[in-house]
Amino acid sequence: MLRVVQWTTGNVGQRAARAVIEHPGLELAGCYAWSNDKSGRDIGELIGVEPLGIAATNDVDALLALEPDCVVYTPKFPQVDELVRILEAGVNVVATAGFITGHAFGEAGLRRLQAACERGGSSIFGSGANPGFLNLIGLVSTVICDRVDCITVTESVDSTGYDSPETEKPCGFGRPIDDPALPAMAQAGTAVFGDAVRMMADALGLAIDAVQFEAEFAQTTQDLDLGSWQIDAGCVAGIATSWQGRCKGATVLNLKTVWRKGEHLEPDWQVEHAYLVEVQGQPCVSTRVQFYPGKDFAFSTFKELMVIGMIATAMPAIHAIPAVVAAPPGIVTYADLPLTVARGMVRQG
Repeated sequence: MLRVVQWTTGNVGQRAARAVIEHPGLELAGCYAWSNDKSGRDIGELIGVEPLGIAATNDVDALLALEPDCVVYTPKFPQVDELVRILEAGVNVVATAGFITGHAFGEAGLRRLQAACERGGSSIFGSGANPGFLNLIGLVSTVICDRVDCITVTESVDSTGYDSPETEKPCGFGRPIDDPALPAMAQAGTAVFGDAVRMMADALGLAIDAVQFEAEFAQTTQDLDLGSWQIDAGCVAGIATSWQGRCKGATVLNLKTVWRKGEHLEPDWQVEHAYLVEVQGQPCVSTRVQFYPGKDFAFSTFKELMVIGMIATAMPAIHAIPAVVAAPPGIVTYADLPLTVARGMVRQG
């Protein structure tokens, strides 16, 4: 039984903690409470289940003193200082928060993480729905090819119902369409996709020459009410990005996002409401991936339906825990781990 500490109880963290409780090979030993009002409260209360008899805390030393095998790291924004502290204590980490290889933290941040793993003898792994799981689908799709020219993974969605200004405004949503800062904002806000390009290249044994970023923006022609915030007419309500891995001038990896909000977009980008994975080569492979609720999942609002996305974000990290704990110290990716599946989670009868 592997002992796990859940790090924060936001939307993804709640689903991660529930999965740890239900997993036959994992034990929830503790929980980090980011805000003071959550510290001291029963973890079960924070994640929407029956009381567990374990109180969440913001005392990091107390959590590390539990000597957990792994921390499930799910804050809205990753902090290098936090990760270094955990890893130096000899605790492995699986993350869903903006981490695949660590390059998005810059060279200094990456070196600090690598050094922390060496000192603590620990490993860190990052995944999620996208980037993460969808990149793995792209890699697995090449198994039937005798030549690969380019792998493209596209997230094409209407995100109008995704009410998260803290994560979307930094990417450029809501800014005037002619704001010169938009490309840099979108690049910083989606930098983890550049990590995923590097991870895929490594898995393929491919030495890429450069990772290139491109972005396009669309505006709403009418004021757009998003619940907790508003996008004014003439401001960004659509962002399309492309992170490209290039080799000898050719794009061999292309990780794209197409996000739109509202019905009055200019240009009026059409979206697929899905993830598209395409391998150009011999043969070519095309896969359409969609997440939708199972027959026993009850929901009445779009916000409740969004839970499906939170589950899909949390579970790739949860299922990787045993392999990450067993891995040699360092930053590990899907290129390093054995096959991870929903082991122990199959409903029988």
